[in-house]
Amino acid sequence: MENQTFIKEFILIGFSQNLQICILLFSTFFIIYILTILENGFLIFTVIVSPQMHTPMYYFLGNLSFLDLCFSSGTIPKLLIDLLSQNRRISVIACLTQMKTVLVLAGIECILLAVMAYDRYIAICYPLNYTIIMSWRVCRNVTIIMWLTSLIFFVAPTIVKPFVFCKENQVNHFFCEVLAILELACGDISFYTITIVVVGLFILISPITFITASYICIIASILRIQSAQGRTKAFSTCASHLTVVFMFFGTSIITYMGQARFSSYLKYISVNYTILTPVLNPLMYSLRNKDVKEAFRKILTKY
Repeated sequence: MENQTFIKEFILIGFSQNLQICILLFSTFFIIYILTILENGFLIFTVIVSPQMHTPMYYFLGNLSFLDLCFSSGTIPKLLIDLLSQNRRISVIACLTQMKTVLVLAGIECILLAVMAYDRYIAICYPLNYTIIMSWRVCRNVTIIMWLTSLIFFVAPTIVKPFVFCKENQVNHFFCEVLAILELACGDISFYTITIVVVGLFILISPITFITASYICIIASILRIQSAQGRTKAFSTCASHLTVVFMFFGTSIITYMGQARFSSYLKYISVNYTILTPVLNPLMYSLRNKDVKEAFRKILTKY
C-alpha cells in the first residue's frame, strides 16, 4: 500500500445533478425537516408538561421523538446544503462521525421499539403489576442500557479495526451510509462484512423476535377480553406502535439483510427510515391515541 494515495474527503453524489430536480427535492426535504422538528418537538413538550402522560409508555414515546429529531438532524441539513451546492464534499472524519451517529441512533431505536412492545405486553397482560414492573428506576436503567449497547456494537468495531480509504472518493448516497462507505474501504473488508451480519442479527432480528413474541401474548390476552369496547381500546394502544415497527424494521431489513440485492437502490430505500419515518412517527401516535390528542387539546387551550 506504499504507492496508494489515502482519501481525505468524500464527494456525496446524492440524488441528481439536475438543478431543477435539486430545487424540487430541496423544497420537499426542507418542508419535511421543519415538520419533523415541529411535530417531534411538540410531542416531547407535551409529554413533559402533561401530568397524565407521565407514564412509562409516554416516557418511551418521548425518547422515540428525541431519536427521530437526532436522526433527521444528522442527515437532512447536510443534504439540503448539498442540493443547492456544487461542492458536495465532506471530510473523512466528518463522514465517519455522521455514519457512526446514524448507526448508533438506529440501534437505539431498534431496541427502544422492542422495549415499547414489552411495555404494552406488561400493561395489557399484567395490568395490576404494571407500575411495579415498569417502575421509573427500570425505565431509566433500560434507557442507559439501550445507549450503551448501541454505542458498543456500532463504535467498538471501528476502533478495533479503523476504516482506511484509498479507492475512489465518490459515495453513491446522500449521506455517509455504512454500506456505501464500505465499498470504498481498502484491503480485506471481511471483518466489517461479518460485523454487519452479527450486529444485524442482534440489533434487527432479536428485537423483531422479541416484538413478535410480545404481540402474540398481547393478542392472546386481548381475545380473552369479554367486551368489544375493551378489545378495541386494547388494540388501539398497540396499533400505532405496530405501524412504526413495520415502517422502520421493514426498510432496515431490506437495507442491511438484503444489501447485495438492493445495493443499487440503497439511497432511495434509506429515505424511508432517515427522512420519512421521523416525520410520520408523531402523526401515527397522535392521530391514533386519544390520550395524546387530549393532551394536545389542553396545551393549545392553555397556551
